[in-house]
Amino acid sequence: MSLLPAPLQRTIEEFSKLPGIGPKSAERLTFHLLRSSKASPEALGKALLDLRVELNYCSECQMVTLQNKCSVCEDASRDRSTILVVESPLEVIAFEKTGYKGLYHVLHGVLSPIDGLGPEQLKLKELVDRCGKGDIAELIIATNPDVEGEATATYIRQKLGDCVQRITRLAHGLPMGADIEFADQVTLKEAIAGRRSL
Repeated sequence: MSLLPAPLQRTIEEFSKLPGIGPKSAERLTFHLLRSSKASPEALGKALLDLRVELNYCSECQMVTLQNKCSVCEDASRDRSTILVVESPLEVIAFEKTGYKGLYHVLHGVLSPIDGLGPEQLKLKELVDRCGKGDIAELIIATNPDVEGEATATYIRQKLGDCVQRITRLAHGLPMGADIEFADQVTLKEAIAGRRSL
C-alpha cells in the first residue's frame, strides 16, 4: 500500500516512463510541480496536450513541424540530391548546427526487435518511397554506432542499394580532444578503418 494519494502515484509512474527518469527523479519532479509557483502543472499538461494536437510530421522528411512541410524541406536552396538519415528530430537540430545543406529523413527510432520496433514501426517506408523517385544521389546514414543502429543501416543499404547511387555511413572513431590511451579497442579499430589523407 502506498502512502501517497493515487493522483500523486500516477504522476510519479508517468514521469518514470520517460527516458532517463528513475523513480527518485520522478518523485522529485512530481513534488516540484506540486509546490512550485513557477512550474505550473496546468501549463505542463497543456503543453503536453498541444504536442499531440498541434504537431505533425513533415510529409517529406518526417521531422516534427506545425505545417505540412518543415522549413528545411521548404527551403529551395538545399541540396535535394542528398539525404541524411537520422534516428530522431534532435539529430536534425545537431546537424543543422554543422552547416549541413542537404535534406534529412527522420526514422523516429531504430530496428530493435527486443523493443518491438521493426521496419513497420519506423519511417522506413517513407524513406523507400522518397528514394524510389530516383532523385537521390547520396544517402548518408547517421544512425548511432551501436547494434541497433548498425542493423538499421544494413537494412537501409539492402533495401535501397539498387535505387540510390551512393550510400554512405558517418565516420566513426576518436572524437576531437580525446586521449588515445583511454580509447577502447572498438573505437581505435574504427578510427584506423576510417582514416583519411592529410
